[in-house]
Amino acid sequence: MKLERELMRGAGPTAVLKLLSTQSMYGYQLVEALAKQSNGVLAMGQSTLYPMLYNLEAKGLIEAEWQAAPNGRDRKYYNLTGKGKKKLKADLEAWKKLTGAMSSLGILPDPATISESGATA
Repeated sequence: MKLERELMRGAGPTAVLKLLSTQSMYGYQLVEALAKQSNGVLAMGQSTLYPMLYNLEAKGLIEAEWQAAPNGRDRKYYNLTGKGKKKLKADLEAWKKLTGAMSSLGILPDPATISESGATA
């Protein structure tokens, strides 16, 4: 299941910042990680990801640097900046408030009833 464009517009950048908070990644690596770690929900093509990366870079939230890959090819790796870390922290707080509100409305399960496996009690 893919998210509608408007939901992806909000979730996508936060997901990218979160992934980059764990390690530097190049574009295709981000595409793969987003798809895998979200069970396909945040899957996006490179034609969606790269404009998002350019936008995040223009805002100073990420920076790019060319590095030689093990195969000898140069790849553009993206890193989170200090400003990006602050933005990610603020975004995560906003998502917590949003999911809390959705739980209050009965749209999402109460986080206290969700086990580590993701099943509700």
